[in-house]
Amino acid sequence: MIRMKSLFSIITLALLTALPVRGEVVDSLQIYVQAGDSCMQQFNTFEALQYYQRAYEITESQDLRMKLADCHYKRANYRQVAELLKNIPEDSLSHEAFRQLAFSYQKQGDNDSFMYWADQLIYRYPMDSEVVAGLTLAFARANQPQRGIICGMKYSQRDSTNILVNRALADAWFMDRNFNAACKLYNRLLEQGDSTFNTLYSAGMCYSQIDSLEHAYKYLQLAFLISGMQHAGCAYRLGVVCVDTQRYPEGLGYLNLAKTLLRPDTTIMKAITLSEGEGYYLTHHYEEAVTAWKEHLAYNPSSVATYYNIANAYAYLLKDPEQARSYYQQFLEKAAEVEKPTPQLEEMIQKAHEMLSSLL
Repeated sequence: MIRMKSLFSIITLALLTALPVRGEVVDSLQIYVQAGDSCMQQFNTFEALQYYQRAYEITESQDLRMKLADCHYKRANYRQVAELLKNIPEDSLSHEAFRQLAFSYQKQGDNDSFMYWADQLIYRYPMDSEVVAGLTLAFARANQPQRGIICGMKYSQRDSTNILVNRALADAWFMDRNFNAACKLYNRLLEQGDSTFNTLYSAGMCYSQIDSLEHAYKYLQLAFLISGMQHAGCAYRLGVVCVDTQRYPEGLGYLNLAKTLLRPDTTIMKAITLSEGEGYYLTHHYEEAVTAWKEHLAYNPSSVATYYNIANAYAYLLKDPEQARSYYQQFLEKAAEVEKPTPQLEEMIQKAHEMLSSLL
């Protein structure tokens, strides 16, 4: 089969080179389209795009626009998808092209355009559950959860078992602060076997809002285990529920773990605070530089040079001899711990001693 497709491509290329310059437009158009279709069957969007583009240069038909858009969508060029499809009359769009138009806006983060096109699509295809779920959530995220609820409920009247729609509808009820309705849907999802982290966590959060704390404890604990005990928000919520249900040692354990999980990455913070200090220093914002360097020491307390920089800033620039003495002394203590000081560090130690003598 692969050999036959390769042979087709070779024959296609031979025919394309043999085409006369004038005339035979219809034949060349068909060859380009057939070549593009063959490439798409092999998931070769790169060459298909080239063939469709050549065909599109001959005639800018709606069908070719949709073929080009399909190529671009599969290559994540969502902006180009929207440009190709948005001006085609809606009743001329295939279902797949209509979906690609709507979702291309969603994937670009354009929630308003996604809501518009998804709404138009559902008018024609009301049982497209993926689009219904997407639109339900989009309304909720746009602070219009009631519109999302209406959208989801229309679908649920005909099909109440779709997990994707039920998830979106439950979240919309939650965002509308109708926690009883949300709890019912989260329970339905769990009965359907949808025991994902998001469903368990949302169910636990929902029950905690209606003071059904034993249910909240049950679902938050399951969610936290599924997260690999790495979700800080879940650890925090579970800790609060434990304390509220008088499970004090367990609750304190979860709260301490939440604090640990919420601490920033030490390696990254070392780099950030060090660069901040340098940036402030070089732009003559010396107090801010000292603040950043002190924060750096919280993440990297063994940074000998940072103590020296702070001491110099206090001595020469901020004219604070007391603080200068304190940081020169701390610098010397840290420098004494270095087994094999470099010539540069030895020079810094000598200058620190001289500065301490002059500040007495």
